[in-house]
Amino acid sequence: MKNRTIKIGMLGLGTVGGGTLQILQKNGREIERKLGVGLEVKRIAVRDTGKKRPVAVDQELLTTKIDHVVCDPEIDIVVELMGGVGAARQAIIRALENGKFVVTANKDLMAQNGAELLAIAKNQGKNIFYEASVGGGIPLIRPLKHCLAANRIKKIIGIINGTTNYILTKMSLEGMEFAEALAEAQARGFAEADPASDVEGRDAAYKLNIMATLAFSALISMDDICTEGITEVKLRDIRYARELGYSVKLLAVAEEKEDGLVLRVHPALIPLSHPLASVENEFNAVFLQGDAVGEVMFFGRGAGALPTGSAVCADIMDAARIIKEEIENGIMETDFTKKEVIPPHRQVSRFYLRLKAKDEPGVFAKLATAFGDARVSLDMIIQKRSDAETAEIVLVTHNVEEGRFRQAVETLSAMPVISSINSILRVAD
Repeated sequence: MKNRTIKIGMLGLGTVGGGTLQILQKNGREIERKLGVGLEVKRIAVRDTGKKRPVAVDQELLTTKIDHVVCDPEIDIVVELMGGVGAARQAIIRALENGKFVVTANKDLMAQNGAELLAIAKNQGKNIFYEASVGGGIPLIRPLKHCLAANRIKKIIGIINGTTNYILTKMSLEGMEFAEALAEAQARGFAEADPASDVEGRDAAYKLNIMATLAFSALISMDDICTEGITEVKLRDIRYARELGYSVKLLAVAEEKEDGLVLRVHPALIPLSHPLASVENEFNAVFLQGDAVGEVMFFGRGAGALPTGSAVCADIMDAARIIKEEIENGIMETDFTKKEVIPPHRQVSRFYLRLKAKDEPGVFAKLATAFGDARVSLDMIIQKRSDAETAEIVLVTHNVEEGRFRQAVETLSAMPVISSINSILRVAD
């Protein structure tokens, strides 16, 4: 290409957009030195041009019209940071059809429409870069696409939502109940005013979808991912877990087995000796197992203006190199196939169960019978007195198909000696 400046158009200037622009402004000369070509932000589409922003921006760059960005013939790279699905999808399609490369941090969009958009990009001879959609500033997409490409990925297990990890850390280390820990996370900016997507596990499920799609070259629907949040995790469960040698984390798990894929997001007990158990507060970590590389772990801040902006800028630089060198777009993620997904009742796990039972002779015999009839083997058991008439019992099973465990729980629930089933959590190996 001619020695010209590569021009960027941005859609959105919120938290991540502001961080991205700040990095481009602060490190512009270093980025130009590494690329051998200059970058210029030519236009930024926003909802309100008069809004006060945390980053200095020339007002003449701002527009409320998305088409002023995606249809501008001088713009080479469109950076979508507006969020949402509908309008963002249409904007990216128009940008691709107008010959732009696209960078996005939109996990919801890439999880639900990524395969479609990547196919459009390939047909247009362009590419979509989405490193920032998973793990903020932690490199995850690029290693899966390039560094680990020769591996058959066997398993992914990770903490990929900073909000829930912060809440569970506060509950574990400071004895806060869920509501109190959530309120603190919101006060410190680690949780949204409406935290449902985070605490119900959907945010982690979107991210897991993106990683599993790449790792297993599979077409994955959000309906394929069994998703549970942390709203029912109680402080006493965290304390009992610690007594048993475990920490409680919201885990995202993807595994390819001979009979299909295991895909799930859920709170789980994880051994204190496991590296993920020590990941605290808003930090994220992903543990990968490949057939050649073995076990690798990625750790860092999974969200925030500058960490996520760092990943966005790295993608911008990748797109700029392709434009500068006039090379093939390098798109890789278009050969996806539909694979069998193992249904929840056939998935194998250990389970933690907390219940209340009448404090009378024969209770343990009845428990043993219920579990034995369902062919569920018990590993650990703790009994705590709750009051003069009831006892709290905590059980941990050996590995068992979930369907058999649920059968045992259903039997227990119908027993007169069982006052209540209070908590069920999985136990990670």
